[in-house]
Amino acid sequence: MNLLDGLNPEQRAAVELPARSALILAGAGSGKTRVLTTRIAYLISTGQVSPHGLLAVTFTNKAAKEMVTRLSAMLPINTRGMWIGTFHGLCNRLLRAHFREANLPQTFQILDSGDQLSAIKRLMKAMNVDDEKYPPREMQNFISGSKEQGQRAHEVEAYDPYTRRKVEVFTEYDAQCQREGVVDFSELLLRCYELLSRNQALREHYQERFKHILVDEFQDTNPLQYRWLKLLAGRNNALFAVGDDDQSIYAFRGANVGNMQELLRDFHVESVIKLEQNYRSHGNILDAANALISNNRSRLGKNLWTDADKGEQIRVYEAGTDVDEARFIVEEIQQLKREGVNLTEMALLYRSNAQSRVLEHALVSAGLSYRVYGGLRFFERQEVKHTLAYLRLMENTDDDNALLRIINFPTRGIGARSIEQLQEAARMNNTTLWDAAARAGGKVSAFVGLVEALRGATKDLPLPEIMDHVLQHSGLVDHYKNETGAKKREAEERLENLNELINAATLFVYENEDDSLTAFLTHASLESGEHQAGDSEDALHLMTVHAAKGLEFHTVFITGLEDGLFPHQNSQNVDGGLDEERRLMYVAITRARRRLYLTFAQSRMLHGQTSYGMVSSFLRELPEELLHWITPRFTAAPRKSFSDSNYETRSYAAAFAASPIAAKPQPAPDAMWRIGQRVFHQKFGEGVVTDTEGGGNEGRVQVNFKRAGSKWLALEYAKLEVI
Repeated sequence: MNLLDGLNPEQRAAVELPARSALILAGAGSGKTRVLTTRIAYLISTGQVSPHGLLAVTFTNKAAKEMVTRLSAMLPINTRGMWIGTFHGLCNRLLRAHFREANLPQTFQILDSGDQLSAIKRLMKAMNVDDEKYPPREMQNFISGSKEQGQRAHEVEAYDPYTRRKVEVFTEYDAQCQREGVVDFSELLLRCYELLSRNQALREHYQERFKHILVDEFQDTNPLQYRWLKLLAGRNNALFAVGDDDQSIYAFRGANVGNMQELLRDFHVESVIKLEQNYRSHGNILDAANALISNNRSRLGKNLWTDADKGEQIRVYEAGTDVDEARFIVEEIQQLKREGVNLTEMALLYRSNAQSRVLEHALVSAGLSYRVYGGLRFFERQEVKHTLAYLRLMENTDDDNALLRIINFPTRGIGARSIEQLQEAARMNNTTLWDAAARAGGKVSAFVGLVEALRGATKDLPLPEIMDHVLQHSGLVDHYKNETGAKKREAEERLENLNELINAATLFVYENEDDSLTAFLTHASLESGEHQAGDSEDALHLMTVHAAKGLEFHTVFITGLEDGLFPHQNSQNVDGGLDEERRLMYVAITRARRRLYLTFAQSRMLHGQTSYGMVSSFLRELPEELLHWITPRFTAAPRKSFSDSNYETRSYAAAFAASPIAAKPQPAPDAMWRIGQRVFHQKFGEGVVTDTEGGGNEGRVQVNFKRAGSKWLALEYAKLEVI
C-alpha cells in the first residue's frame, strides 16, 4: 500500500515537503494526525531519516501512543525507543540520560500538581508566610508560570514588597526541591532547556541527531516550549509544526498563540499549507464556525469546507430558566435515543463547571446515564497516591512530600504535633524529614522501620510483586477492608483501584520491558493528568468546552449561551480575552458531526442568586439562515411591571428574528418595561432589565449593562430604548 493513498492534495503536499521548516495550518477535523504520522513514515521510508533520527512532540501521552500505533501499522519498523512523546516526557528522558550534567540524583522523582502544592504549603509554613495574604495555589501558579516563561527566581522582576516575598518563597522552593531530589512538571522543561543552553557539546549532539523535529498542536506551546524547540532545531534542522490558531484555547495554561507568527519569522518559513477540508461535520455547522471565527482579526486565516451536504440547520432554544433549559435538553436526548442515537454519541458542553448541577439533576430525574468527562484520573485517586507515596519514599527517602502523605496513613498514632516537631528538627539541622525521623523514637521510629522493611523485602522482587507486597504490608489493604457503614462501598471501590494498580505495573513491564520502580513512578507522574477510559456503559458525556477539545460527537448541545457566561465575564478584563472565548466557541461548534443545539436562558441560578442575562454575542454573530429557532416549550410566570398586569414575556428569539442586530432601537412605552428585556442607553450601551419599581414617570428600572454594570434609572429621565 502506498503511504500517500487517500490523501487529499493539501495533505499530500504537506507530507512530501522538502527538508525545511514548515507550518501546517490544520483546521478542525482535517486529518492532522494522519498528516503528521504519514510525514514521519514518509521521511523514514524515503531514507531521509532513521527512526531514531527524528523527534516528534505531542501534548498528551494518549496522542503519542496513537501516533506510534499508526506508525507501526504503516511501516515494518521497531518503534520502541523512538523519540515520540510529550514535552515533559521527552525532557524527563533526556534528563535521566544526563542526570549528572543536570545536577540531579539518578533516581529523581517528579512532583505532580497536588504534591507540588503540598510542598509549597509546607515551605510557606516553615517560612512563616501568611497563607491568607499569599494563597498557596496562587504561589504555585506564580512559580510554575515564571518557569514556563523561562525565569528563575532571581530573574523575576520584583517592584514591590509583595512580589519580593513571593520571589523569596520561589527561591527557597527551588532549594527545597534540589535538596529533596524532586522536580515539578515546569522544572522538567526548564532544567532541560538550561542543560542544553549551557552545554554546547550536548546541544550539538542532539542537534546533529534530530534533523527533523515534528510538533503537534503547535498553537498550544508556551514561550519556554518554543525556546526549547528552537534550541534543538538550531540553524539547519527542519521544524515541521502542525497547529490551528483558531483552536488556541489554553492561554490560562501559558499557551501563546503568537508562537505561530514567531515561527514564520524565526525559521523563515516559506511553506504554509492550509488543511481546510473537513471530514467531520456537515456544511451548516462549518459555515457557522467560519462565520463566527471570522470576527477574530489577528488570525492566519482559513475556511473550513466539506464534500458532505449542508445537513440540518442549527437548532436554537430560548429557555425561561436554566431548569427549563435542562428539561428541554433531556427531552431532546430522549427523542434522539428513540431515533437510534446512542447516548455516548451525544455531548453536553458548558463553559463553567458550575453549570453542570442543573443538567445532572435533570438527567438523574429522567433516568439517563451520564458521565462527567474529566473527573478524577486513576493516578490522582486518593488510595493510588497513598500507594505511590510508599513506593516513592522507598526509592528516595529524601522525598518529604511522600513521607508527609503516609507517615500517619493508615493511622498509626503520629499526631500533628509530632509531625510539627519533626519538621522543626529538620529545619534546624537543615536535613530532610527522613533524616530527622531516623533520629526520633517511639511511633515515628516504628514508621521508619516499616519503610526500611518494605524496601528490604522487595529489593529483588519484580515490579508487580513489589506493588503487591507494599499493598499488603503497609496496612493500606487492611485499612480499606475494615471500613464499615457508609464508607464500606467507597472502600470496596478503593480496593478495586489498588488491585488495578498491580495490573498497571504488570502492563507497564510488558509494554516497556523495564522492571525498575523509578521508571514506573515516572510513568505514574506523567500519566496522572491523562484521561482513563471509563466503563463500557452507554452514557451521555458532560464536559466543559475546554475538555471537549479533540473530541467529536454525532450531536452536541452548547448550553448557557449568555453574555457573561459564554463569553465569560472574565474575558472582558484580559487583553485578547474575547478572541480566545470566540475560539473556544469555535471549538465547541466543530465538535458536532450532524446535529448542533445552542441553548440559553432568560434567567439562571448562579452562585446562589438568580441572574438575568443577555443572549450571547456569539449567537448574534451567526448567520440567521443557518439557524432554526425552536418555539419555547416553557414560559416563565410573568412578573408584574408598573400598572400593566397582563404583559407577556418578550422572547429573545422573536426579537432576534424580527429585528436585525443593526436596526435602530425604538423607544418603549412605560408599560413595556419588564424583567429580561434587552434595552439600549445612549451613555451606558446595551443592557437587560433585572428589576422594576413603581409605574409611569414616578417609577424606576434596574438595568444590568454589559459595560457599565448594574444601575437604577429613573424612568422620567432614563430614555431607554428597546433593542
